[in-house]
Amino acid sequence: MKQYEHPPAEAFRLTAILHALSDPYRLSIVQKLSVLQPQPCAPLQGDRPKSSVSHHFSVLRKAGLVRTVVVGVNHMNSLRDAELEARFPGLLKTILDAAARSEGLPAQD
Repeated sequence: MKQYEHPPAEAFRLTAILHALSDPYRLSIVQKLSVLQPQPCAPLQGDRPKSSVSHHFSVLRKAGLVRTVVVGVNHMNSLRDAELEARFPGLLKTILDAAARSEGLPAQD
């Protein structure tokens, strides 16, 4: 069964995180995970091809934003929010709040 590699928190790079979140689809994945986690890939996929979704999750994992764990046939995804908060305090919340405001939604608590 495939297991994924995840960088340690000390290897997180701000540029990689910002690059990962610069894509609207990847940002939407992180927004959805910030509300409910863990989640399998399927509800986060939308109508995108599986190969495209795999690429986007790979970018998120390599940046340190998402942890993917294989549970049976499901790939369960969670934000690495505690590790991100320790490495870059307030960054993820600031980005998610700004994204919500730009969409006319209330900021998260």
